[in-house]
Amino acid sequence: MTRTLPVIATTAALLLTCTVAAGSAASAAPAPARTGNPGSGQYVRKAPTAHPLVIAHRGASGYRPEHTTAAYELAVAMGADYIEPDLVMTRDGVLVDRHEPEISGTTDVADHPEFADRKTTKVLDGVATTGWFTEDFTLAELKTLRAKERLPQIRQENTLYDGRYTVPTFAEVLALREKLSREYGRPVGIIPEIKHSTYFHARGLDPEAALMKLVRQYSLNRADAPLWVQSFELTNLVALRDKFGYRAHEVFLASGSGAPYDLQSSGDPRTYADLLTPKGLRGLARTVDGIGPDKDLVVARRANGSLGAPTGLVAAAHAAGLVVTPYTFRAENTFLPTDYRVGSNPADFGRAVDEDVAFMRAGVDGLFCDQPDICVTARKEFLGRD
Repeated sequence: MTRTLPVIATTAALLLTCTVAAGSAASAAPAPARTGNPGSGQYVRKAPTAHPLVIAHRGASGYRPEHTTAAYELAVAMGADYIEPDLVMTRDGVLVDRHEPEISGTTDVADHPEFADRKTTKVLDGVATTGWFTEDFTLAELKTLRAKERLPQIRQENTLYDGRYTVPTFAEVLALREKLSREYGRPVGIIPEIKHSTYFHARGLDPEAALMKLVRQYSLNRADAPLWVQSFELTNLVALRDKFGYRAHEVFLASGSGAPYDLQSSGDPRTYADLLTPKGLRGLARTVDGIGPDKDLVVARRANGSLGAPTGLVAAAHAAGLVVTPYTFRAENTFLPTDYRVGSNPADFGRAVDEDVAFMRAGVDGLFCDQPDICVTARKEFLGRD
């Protein structure tokens, strides 16, 4: 998720200021300044900077198991501007940091015989999914588990850190953000994603209310906060503004196919493709500040898997006043366009710097990166800095 974001900077056109640790380069954040009343659609956005943000996707997840304190700490040390936690909920209503409510791939829950009877099959956004789910655990129970690498075949080195970290709460990540900002002498931004809001509401849980409580507790409910909330659903982003009085920034995430589950389940026929048309983007701009599309929606791939030409989405989004932060930029061959791969091993690193630069040249305001140091290097090259 990214485009040329109005980063944490100290100019009149920016909401935030931040210094890239590697090279002390001033970086840009995805926040166009907004004025007006939340939910009114009467926002005035100021132009983003020319410095694309580096957003640490689940932390430095290319080097440490995702969504762990170690992954976030390493990401900031590498120069990331923002860290990205994914938020799901426990049975007792606590926001915790996991990619999905089903946790067999990211924790050692299967190794805990005391939880064997909690393995079950549920319908998650219309798909039957078998495993262990966070909403079936209290926070105290979840804290007995340990995180593990989700892609061990691709990221075997990350498995060295399996079992060393607990599942953090959102409150713990917010506190870590404050600590890292003090340690590095620059504002570290945070861009949480609310996962499967419709699913959790159907189970009597309210992730938006829980998020707002913490946003207020950490004094982040303000227009200039280094905070963006994102979701693949739209209803909850509207509710944050209209129901809860959320004042910071929002990103609507968009898949390359399908439709937001909240719209689908309510009978709304709009798909992600519909919402990313010029008309759809203008509608989104009444509520959100940016879009986070699948990167193939920004620069298409050819039939042979090689990198093609920009699609025009960035220009259309900017015309609507939205920043663009595509996902996900990863260094391993298996994730790269075919013409950016090096060798035949899918786990080896390819020409990731070149891919990152290509997207920056396409005008994005930021990149969601599994290896933040590589994106920092690409940004220096893009900006013509040594």
